[in-house]
Amino acid sequence: MIESTLLATDGSDAAHVAERFGVALAARLRARLHGLTVIEEKTVQGLRADALGVPAPNLEPVEAFLKARAEAVSRRVSDAARAQGLECSPETARGTADDRIVERGQAVDLLVIGRDGEHAASRSTQGGQLPQLVGSTADGVLRKTTKPVVVVPTGAEFGGPVVLGFDGSPGSRIAAKLAVELAGRLEQPIHVFVDSKDKGRAAARFEEVRRLLGSASVPVRENSSTLGRPDVKLVDTAKSARAGVIVMGAFGRNRINDYFLGSNATAVVRTSPVAVLLAR
Repeated sequence: MIESTLLATDGSDAAHVAERFGVALAARLRARLHGLTVIEEKTVQGLRADALGVPAPNLEPVEAFLKARAEAVSRRVSDAARAQGLECSPETARGTADDRIVERGQAVDLLVIGRDGEHAASRSTQGGQLPQLVGSTADGVLRKTTKPVVVVPTGAEFGGPVVLGFDGSPGSRIAAKLAVELAGRLEQPIHVFVDSKDKGRAAARFEEVRRLLGSASVPVRENSSTLGRPDVKLVDTAKSARAGVIVMGAFGRNRINDYFLGSNATAVVRTSPVAVLLAR
């Protein structure tokens, strides 16, 4: 049961999208909303070059700017929450952003973070497409947390059907339960995607997911594909359904071979234009 959420933001334009999404999601779920912004100590430490004999500049203005920015972010989140009928007093912490987010996230049921942060514009793209990597803070959070995380890309909008990516792994079974809860509370249909290259395996997975979604109070639609990569087809399904969120397991069936996420989860998070909830 999702009763509390943590919205982490660095105040960037990309993170502002996650702020709006996280506030709207908490409001619809009637969940307690906690906000967090982190003043990264490395920002100040990076201006020191003592070992090179180069004197550091006056850091007081930098510290004052970082503090003022964090306060402005907190006010923006508080105002957005208040407009949705929520109470939220965002916390400002110091340290490494992903570590602080993971620590504070232990006290809530769900984390909401932006896929991209303040350095998104400096990451390379290929052919004008979306950046090929997630932001460093999102990357760190996804590696370290044990909680389910909603990753919100730039341009994502709140609202629309829930798309469930199901591959029969333990993580996708957890995702199915989350999909039922989310869809029911958001009053949105569920679109189930199963890769169907292996007909027998696909049939077994559909049979299993039907049992898992048996308690759903909303319509359930089934989607499958015999062609293409599963991650691409899952994202295509979400686009076609005008989905508000993709729900999938953070780890696939071959978890031991992956660095921090399942290969499909990694690809979907990197390329999806809609928010992705990674279940754990």
